[in-house]
Amino acid sequence: MSARRLVLMLAAVAALPALALADGLERAAGKALFDRLWVAAPSSTLANDGLGPLFIEKSCASCHMGKAFAGQMSVAGDGTVIARGLATRLGNTAGTGDPLYGRQIQPRAVHGLASEGTVSYHVAPGEPTRPDFAPAFGALAATTKLGPRLAPPLAGIGRIGLVDEAAILTGADPDDRDGDGVRGRARILADGSVGRYGWKASAATLDQQVADAFMLDIGLSSPLAPHPAGDCTTAETACLAAPDGRDASFDGEEVSRQMVGLITAYLDGLPAPNVPTGSDAGAALFASAGCASCHVPAMPKRGGGAVTLYSDLLLHDMGAALDDGVGEGGVASKEWRTPPLIALSLRQGGETRYLHDGRAATLDEAVRAHGGEASRARANYDALSDADRAKLIEFLGRL
Repeated sequence: MSARRLVLMLAAVAALPALALADGLERAAGKALFDRLWVAAPSSTLANDGLGPLFIEKSCASCHMGKAFAGQMSVAGDGTVIARGLATRLGNTAGTGDPLYGRQIQPRAVHGLASEGTVSYHVAPGEPTRPDFAPAFGALAATTKLGPRLAPPLAGIGRIGLVDEAAILTGADPDDRDGDGVRGRARILADGSVGRYGWKASAATLDQQVADAFMLDIGLSSPLAPHPAGDCTTAETACLAAPDGRDASFDGEEVSRQMVGLITAYLDGLPAPNVPTGSDAGAALFASAGCASCHVPAMPKRGGGAVTLYSDLLLHDMGAALDDGVGEGGVASKEWRTPPLIALSLRQGGETRYLHDGRAATLDEAVRAHGGEASRARANYDALSDADRAKLIEFLGRL
């Protein structure tokens, strides 16, 4: 590490309480970067600039908050949503972004530059979260759909990287060989690796997931996502012409590979609660209803052992109700990676919402929204007595 980088890192750590340093300098520096409020370039503080030019928030912590480090939503009586950590993806079913606005609505901009417009959200019981977009430059393409994405919880995210890749592939059953109606498939990325992070399994490593979030949500480039203008399209000429914060000290980008790695080290260490053990009626109901077919309690770990995750990390067709029309390359708009259910106990109460768009106010609502490959499990859940459904939900609330 160069002397200059060490000075910058220590400056970031200096603002942290001494207790954080007990976990090691690397994680403390990662937390400082996770919490950092980035500013537009050029600035007098080289280590902090590069924001935007268009962006959603100025820091990682602005979207991932609370004990679970997740997005939060509050809903007024008329269905108006006040959200922190809710983004709106743009695209068609094939995953092509909007020709003018790109892959995501960027409602904020650096000084002197206009944002892409304003977006508000509404939700009614049993319905998807609906974004209303007032564009600044022109209309969306006729085929462009809007897909709200709530920032997923990060507590326990380090467990995902421990899962043996071969186990993910072994669990896939795209042809439904066993006839259970569940056709999970692995997402194979362009480099041949298996995607495991994100709502659509878009990244194989946590480093890549962090870099993609930096680029798409904050407008910061890194060696893993070298786009200093973030999500700006060729049609957004003012954005492309704005100053950027690239510097040789940061691998020629706005965020160095080492800085991405520090945040990854911090996230890898975020704990999730211990899973309930022993004889548990709720766990038995979870399994017998068929929920565990996708939300696999434990996956084989690289090098031996098991990782408690409650996910198979596969893509599944979740039916029309959860289809927002926004796909990704090679992933249909109705396909979603099974979200891990660890850390649900950290999300109880307050502004907690569930599913990719935050439509569900309760775990019961989230289960009842399942369709497609989960239709059989949802029907089994619906058929339970009120008392047994309560036991299953109570079990989930302790994960």
